Amino acid sequence: MSWYELQLGEVISIKHGWAFKGEFFADEGEFVLLTPGNFFENGGIKLKGEKEKYYTDNFPEEFLLSEGDILVVMTDLKQTAPILGASLIIPQDKKFLHNQRLGLVQIKEPTKIDYKFLYYIFNSPTYRSQIRASATGATVRHTAPERIYKCKILCPRDINNQKCIAEILSNYDNLIDNNNRQIALLEESIHLLYKYWFVRLRFPGYESVKVVDGVPKGWKYESLETTCELIMGQSPPSEFYNNSGQGLPFHQGVSNFGNRFVNHEIYCTQINRIAEPGDILCSVRAPVGRLNITIDKIIIGRGLSAIRNRLGNQSFQYYQLKTLFFQEDIIGNGSIFASVTKKQLSQQLIIVPSAEIINKFEKISKPVDKQIINLYFQNQKLKEARDFLLPRLMSGKIIV
Repeated sequence: MSWYELQLGEVISIKHGWAFKGEFFADEGEFVLLTPGNFFENGGIKLKGEKEKYYTDNFPEEFLLSEGDILVVMTDLKQTAPILGASLIIPQDKKFLHNQRLGLVQIKEPTKIDYKFLYYIFNSPTYRSQIRASATGATVRHTAPERIYKCKILCPRDINNQKCIAEILSNYDNLIDNNNRQIALLEESIHLLYKYWFVRLRFPGYESVKVVDGVPKGWKYESLETTCELIMGQSPPSEFYNNSGQGLPFHQGVSNFGNRFVNHEIYCTQINRIAEPGDILCSVRAPVGRLNITIDKIIIGRGLSAIRNRLGNQSFQYYQLKTLFFQEDIIGNGSIFASVTKKQLSQQLIIVPSAEIINKFEKISKPVDKQIINLYFQNQKLKEARDFLLPRLMSGKIIV
C-alpha cells in the first residue's frame, strides 16, 4: 500500500454554521439543533433523547443537513479542548441543523479522499494534536478553517484502501451504535412500565386496592430525604486535579454525563464527598435534574448530588427520579430552578408505594438494568479495540 502526506486544505473546504436565535430554541420540534455537546470526544454523534434542543423558527435551507454530511467542532468550552476538531457524520436526512461553532466539511477532491476515511482522520490522535496545538483562546478554545487546512495527514493513494480502513473501523462503531440503541430501548421500556404502574396507577392488583385522594391504600407521600440519603458535592482545590488517573475520578457537573453512565476524564487525589458504585448522580446547578449513574466510586463536586435509596431500591429510585425530573430545571410540580440546595432537593415529595409493589417492579427492572450494564461494558471494550486500531490503521502501521 502506497501512502503520501497531504494537507487537508488540498481536498476539503469548511463552511461555518448559522447563528440560530436563542428565543426559538425549544424542547421539542421537527429540527434538532446540533451543538458541540452533540459530539463524543472520540468522534460520533451524541444524541440526547429528551434533553435534545430543537429550533422552531424559519432558517435558511442551506443549513439543514443531509445524511452523510460531516461536521467538525470549531469551539470547545474546556481549556483542555477534548472535543475540538472532533467530527460526526449526520445519520438522517433533513433532521439536523448546522449551528454556529460547527464546521461543515465539503470534499473538493472526491477521487482523492473517501468521506468515511476523512471522518476517522478527524478523530485520529495525529490530526487532533495539530488542532489543539494551533488553537487560540485561554479558556474557550477555538480553531478555524484555515488552521484545519494546514493539518498534515498520511493517506493511502488508492481510495479503495482508504475505504477498506474506514470499513474496519466502521464495523466497531456500528456495533457500538447498535448496543447504544438497545440500551435506550431497554431503559425506555422500564421507564414506561414505571409510569404505567406508579403514575397511571395500573400496578398489579390495582383493581382491588382502594384509592383515596389519588393515593392507593398502603402508599404514602414522603420527602426525598426520608427515603434517600443525599450527598451534596463539594469541589476540592484545583491543584489536586489530574488527567493521569491518580486518585479517584472527579465530577462536578454534567459535562461527562453519558446516556446513562458517567464517563471519567478528570481525577482527584484529595478524597472529599464520595459517590459509591450504583449511586444516582443528580445535577444541582443549571441544568438541574439531569441524571446519571456511577458504576464505580467517584468524588463529586459542587454541581452534583449523589442519591442513595435507604432500602437499596436503586432501580425503582432511578426511574422514579427520571419521572420527577421530567424536564431540565423543572422539578416535580413544575417549579423552575436554576440551582437547588440540599434543603430544596431533600424536601421534594415523592410517592412511596408498598414494599410489595416495589419488589415486584424491581424483579422486572433489575434484570434489565443488568443487561444495560453488560451492554455498556461491551461498548467500553469495543471502544478500546477501535481506539487501539485507529492510529495504527491511519498511520499505515497495520496494513490492510
